[in-house]
Amino acid sequence: MRKFKFFSDCDKEETWLSEMLQKGYELESIYFGYKFHLIKKENASVRIDYRTFKKNEDFIDYCNMFEDSGWKHLVGSSQSGAQYFKNNGENKEDNIFSDSISKAEKYIRLSNIQMTFATVLFMLSSAVISSNYDIVKSLLNPKLLYLTPGLWERTGTAFWGRFLFETPFAIMRSFIYLLPLAMVIYIFLLIKSRMLYKKQKKSNY
Repeated sequence: MRKFKFFSDCDKEETWLSEMLQKGYELESIYFGYKFHLIKKENASVRIDYRTFKKNEDFIDYCNMFEDSGWKHLVGSSQSGAQYFKNNGENKEDNIFSDSISKAEKYIRLSNIQMTFATVLFMLSSAVISSNYDIVKSLLNPKLLYLTPGLWERTGTAFWGRFLFETPFAIMRSFIYLLPLAMVIYIFLLIKSRMLYKKQKKSNY
């Protein structure tokens, strides 16, 4: 089963994934939506950490450390950033972090990852737009995404046949607009993560 959702708050994401687990759906992948596989219903929790690793050996040691503490690694790789864990039922603790400060630091690591993505997307967006002004013009006039000469002067079946044929290609060309949009989303998430960090840190005092 696959579900498509967007979360700007990882606490809400953890709650939803835990509810899915308790319904008998365990997280299998987060690429192209949340993919689940069916398991026996479990009264367990899902928690998320954010880390990247230069060496795969360090990633394996990281996963083993959580495994020894009663948390099964569900999804994530050494470079994915987001790491998903499930309480295996033997651990009575409901949090993967030993204290509130450690949990607050999670949001700093998350914001650093988001900053990296936002910077890369900004550089790509700037390079693409500056090298091809037609992209800016087509943003204001989507008809420019269609390259068939004289398409908009055609009528009847001559128009609709070519229009329907070229529309999928026009949509693919429009994907270039997702670069600045994705950048804005990552900046929003970055600000939200920093706010969550300050909120969590403030609660320690």
